[in-house]
Amino acid sequence: MRDGTVGAVELAGLLADERRRRIVAALVLGACSRDEVRSRAALTPRDFVTALGRLVDSGLVVDDANSLSLAEGVFRDAARRPPRPLGERDSDDRVLRAFIDDGRLRSIPASRAKRLVVLGVLAQEFEPGKHYTEKAVNLILGKWHADVASLRRYLVDEQFLARAEGRYWRCGGSVST
Repeated sequence: MRDGTVGAVELAGLLADERRRRIVAALVLGACSRDEVRSRAALTPRDFVTALGRLVDSGLVVDDANSLSLAEGVFRDAARRPPRPLGERDSDDRVLRAFIDDGRLRSIPASRAKRLVVLGVLAQEFEPGKHYTEKAVNLILGKWHADVASLRRYLVDEQFLARAEGRYWRCGGSVST
């Protein structure tokens, strides 16, 4: 989960454990040293190490040499990503591994189902409510693949992006409501 793929379901699972919730609460309330967080969370050393390890492994807590902190972006990202049925998660992950390498799209999937998975990732590059020029859209998509015209067309055709008067905006994909 360190790669930023913590969804709402996974985040809820992390916070379902009382010990992990106590650590998160201590961090939210301003504790930052290991001793201070453990003391405020009122956990035994063993429970603290176990719970903290799980939070750090998930990417929710950042463990620097001198302090602990929440990776608050994880909450925002999880809220933007809708939960998927368990079987679909594995399938989508396989599609993404097959088509995306080091942040680049190897090729545009021919299969519509696979293409929708990839387009869902690309749509995350566009901030809801913000309008983009075609040039800005091309620059964003160009980081992913050279055929920006096809990607742009697919995003519009599949209603991830809308277009009017030379402006584009995000109108679909996973967004918190």
